[in-house]
Amino acid sequence: MLVPSPKWLDSGNNAWQLAAATFVGLQSIPGLAVLYGGYVKHKWAINSAFMCFYAFASVLVVWILFDYNMAFGEQWLPFLGKPALATSANFILGQAVVPAAASGMPELTFPMATLIFFQFVFAAITVIILAGAVLGRMNFAAWAIFCPVWMTLVYTVGAFSLWGGGWLSQLGVQDFSGGYVIHLAAGTSGFVAAAVIGPRLQADRDNFPPNSILVALIGAGILWLGWNGFNGGDPYFANANAGAAVLNTNTATAVGLLVWTLMDKLAYSKPSILGGVNGMIAGLVAITPAAGFVDGWGAIIIGIVAGIIPWFSMNKLQKTRFMMRIDDTLGVFSTHGMAGLLGGLMVGILANPDMLEYIGTDKEAPGVSVTGLLYGDTGHQLMVQIAGAAFIIAYNAVGTFVILKVIALFVPLRMSEAQLIVGDDAVHGETAYALGSDEGRAAAAAE
Repeated sequence: MLVPSPKWLDSGNNAWQLAAATFVGLQSIPGLAVLYGGYVKHKWAINSAFMCFYAFASVLVVWILFDYNMAFGEQWLPFLGKPALATSANFILGQAVVPAAASGMPELTFPMATLIFFQFVFAAITVIILAGAVLGRMNFAAWAIFCPVWMTLVYTVGAFSLWGGGWLSQLGVQDFSGGYVIHLAAGTSGFVAAAVIGPRLQADRDNFPPNSILVALIGAGILWLGWNGFNGGDPYFANANAGAAVLNTNTATAVGLLVWTLMDKLAYSKPSILGGVNGMIAGLVAITPAAGFVDGWGAIIIGIVAGIIPWFSMNKLQKTRFMMRIDDTLGVFSTHGMAGLLGGLMVGILANPDMLEYIGTDKEAPGVSVTGLLYGDTGHQLMVQIAGAAFIIAYNAVGTFVILKVIALFVPLRMSEAQLIVGDDAVHGETAYALGSDEGRAAAAAE
């Protein structure tokens, strides 16, 4: 006798988890690929976009081979799971479980294959976000090595520590959907990578007009709505908290965009389109660690904070003499690192215990939730959020620095001077737009 599926499988939860994963995948390709390609100078459009596609592909391969289990498998060390293949039929068709974290959540109702793919798209977008800090000068061969190595040695540690049942989760640090694991990690590692690799050509730093703001806006729109899967998928169920996370995500993002635009208008007399995109990103990032833990007012407050503090970070702090020595091409330090840090800390202040991620059956234990300072916590949650952030920053900074220094022993981290001058055509033998003549391509390269 044949049965259509095992009893533990809920087709609705499985469908939502697969859809959410696809939304997050679309944030990377084509979302960030298009956003980067339109945001940068014409001569770097192809290289910037293809860095995203390469990262997506290379991360998936190592994720299946050993990284998934290092991040979500059986505990090996307090901060890391045991490396193992995620390929066998029994493994990928079996019921999904995160062994070291299983006691803190209901039994999952979809197969392991769904969970592996869902967590892969989060891993992939992290290194793609990191790329935004080094666009316009990182040697592609160095990038090709860096992506799988960084994913294996750096990302997996943060993911297991916070989401896989590792020591930070046992300490009580909360990161709903990646403010620390993804954005703070990418912002920190991107900043260190920008410092180690060195700046773009001075001519590019002085004159770096986006080659198509309209194309960048298309990528930004995909990024925004794709975030519904980013935060809405992390309860692992199509439950009420997933809906709340989606609503809070969009609320904070809208407020962040509006506040950043207002800040631009007050400071520079004109509302900047790219400034609005940065405000959108800061809002998305800041709500991510708190999306299912805060109520609507919490989302609004986080959006306001995300529109102000990262704005000052990008427009003031990153323009000081010291910070200008480090060429963070797209301001990943501010829009992801700073916003992710703020969002994580706001969990310790704004988390509302009535926002139940999972509903309990015991009157004395109504479910799984988090309590922030404004709702009666003594400040303990804020303190552990600070400790979690400190670990992510320190580990990513050291790990990224060491990896790049080792890679530099084998291949140059920077493109050659000729490649830096010409751009895409010198690196890939292709350009973003067919201009019809060698003279036209030379003129575009020299813009």
